[in-house]
Amino acid sequence: MLYLIGLGLGDAKDITVKGLEVVKRCSRVYLEAYTSILTVGKEALEEFYGRKLIVADREEVEQKADNILEDADLSDVAFLVVGDPFGATTHSDLVLRAAKRGIPYRVIHNASIMNAVGCCGLQLYKFGETVSIVFWTDTWRPESFFDKVKKNRQNGMHTLCLLDIKVKEQSLENLIKGRKIYEPPQYMSVNQAAQQLLEIVQNQRIRGEEPAITEETLCVGLARVGAEDQKIAAGTLQQMCTVDLGGPLHSLIITGGSMHPLEMEMLSLFSIPEDTS
Repeated sequence: MLYLIGLGLGDAKDITVKGLEVVKRCSRVYLEAYTSILTVGKEALEEFYGRKLIVADREEVEQKADNILEDADLSDVAFLVVGDPFGATTHSDLVLRAAKRGIPYRVIHNASIMNAVGCCGLQLYKFGETVSIVFWTDTWRPESFFDKVKKNRQNGMHTLCLLDIKVKEQSLENLIKGRKIYEPPQYMSVNQAAQQLLEIVQNQRIRGEEPAITEETLCVGLARVGAEDQKIAAGTLQQMCTVDLGGPLHSLIITGGSMHPLEMEMLSLFSIPEDTS
């Protein structure tokens, strides 16, 4: 049996009782290590679970999935995912591969940013399509996701922006030369996402377009949701460029404009103080 087990969002103790029971009896336990991270490392998980974990990076999961599925028809294999197992499409591919090989599978769900984002007080059923904001480079500065933000705003829906994570990435030079040398991990902050969004707004104005959001659009920044040091800040997009939310992981919400009074009251708990200097 292949088990896909959600770990939740905080630390080692966020795994469900059912998930922990399965982990303890599996012959092999893989830890997916590239779509998200917990606030604790692999060692803390191993100590709490009482099991050694095999780290599965992007290459292992996407190109060598057969290694994970090996003998899963004869014994139990666990695949651990931060958040919920189906928070990334990669994991659907793993299920499809298992099904083609006749390997039974079972999913043990957990909290993910997709539902835990309600901690800021915005109502979950008022969220539209989720978007991803990636790190820009000198030669690649995508803006296509902004069309979804515009559509959500037109429908009065909030937009959850998932911010880029780069783990075990190679520089172009090392990739071309086949050198297994990896760049330091990068985790996009709310500040960086807001700055890129403001640049898109300016670009649209230059092109004579009416941007869906402005510097004054109300946004919500979130960091380390589910952890004891979770932080939430509500303010304008401009304010999001400088607010200090600490370490990763960060998420950003662009509000839908029209909000229920209860949503506004909840957001007031997290308002960024006005600069009085």
